[in-house]
Amino acid sequence: MAGEMAQQPAVLRRLLTEGAPAIRETARAIAARGPRFVLLTGRGTSDHAALYAKYLLEIELGKPCGLTSMSTTTAYAATPDLRDVLVITVSQSGGSPDLLASTRAARAAGALTLAVTNNPDSPLAEASEFHIDVLAGPEEALPATKTYTAELLALYLLVQGLREVDGAPGAAGLPELAERILGRRQEITTLAARYRFAERMVLTSRGYGYPTAKEAALKLMETSYIPALSYSGADLLHGPLAMVDNVSPVIAIVTDGKGGRALQPVLDRLRDRGADLMVVGPTPQVDAASAGFALPTEGVPENLQPILEIIPLQMLAHEITLARGQDPDAPRALAKVTETS
Repeated sequence: MAGEMAQQPAVLRRLLTEGAPAIRETARAIAARGPRFVLLTGRGTSDHAALYAKYLLEIELGKPCGLTSMSTTTAYAATPDLRDVLVITVSQSGGSPDLLASTRAARAAGALTLAVTNNPDSPLAEASEFHIDVLAGPEEALPATKTYTAELLALYLLVQGLREVDGAPGAAGLPELAERILGRRQEITTLAARYRFAERMVLTSRGYGYPTAKEAALKLMETSYIPALSYSGADLLHGPLAMVDNVSPVIAIVTDGKGGRALQPVLDRLRDRGADLMVVGPTPQVDAASAGFALPTEGVPENLQPILEIIPLQMLAHEITLARGQDPDAPRALAKVTETS
């Protein structure tokens, strides 16, 4: 896991230089078909990447989007009318049976299908009309790290192509910024010592940061086995705030932009409750919290910040797991390809 986290700057650089032209051509071919609606499909980490794409597509393109419930077709054999609908399936391996069955059903129902995977030879890539390779290289650790940030960047490049924007505005500096974050391991080790005995954690964000909260919670649970609950800041106020106290840590992902500003009332309420609050975000927000990790977000558009936000949280999950005497590379009861149907 540590080695694959360290590869992320190189993976991002490879996508920007080698992968971008092919993604742009795929986007142009899809745009020419004029899909009226987008459905996104994924499981686990890839589902969080799909959620990020939902924000991008709705905000950048004004396209109505939905996250699919695969069991409607795989278990209930529903046959929705998917003509003029773009179905994007995100999967690191491209090998999960339910993703494959759902994609085949979508294509049979008239959908335009796109697979975003780390395996161009996968059954999912073969079953889809279009495919995007995230070019992350083999990922051997069970917790996905480099494939997640690669999926995010690939989906960002896809949306820019659908918008008919040449290049990747604001993305050129991502590899160097990722390297800077990865070089700050001592800060993460200190935070891990603070949270190694946590019995429960809550993660929250709004807007583009919400998928980061969900992905970070998954990383903490699958590596350190700490129950980690993720909520939109708005949803946190609708009941779950009652469980927040000064014992269970709260991690807030504060994007530098509209999402971060929308989260501000939630941060105020958390402070009023005396929460042990850790902030990942801009320096002023970190300085106002109990603990935190200041992100180098200057000049990075809000819609690209999730690629940077998740890296210190991947590192935190890794370091907490080590501090608890566990193996982050081989979480119990997990397999690299999850055989759901």
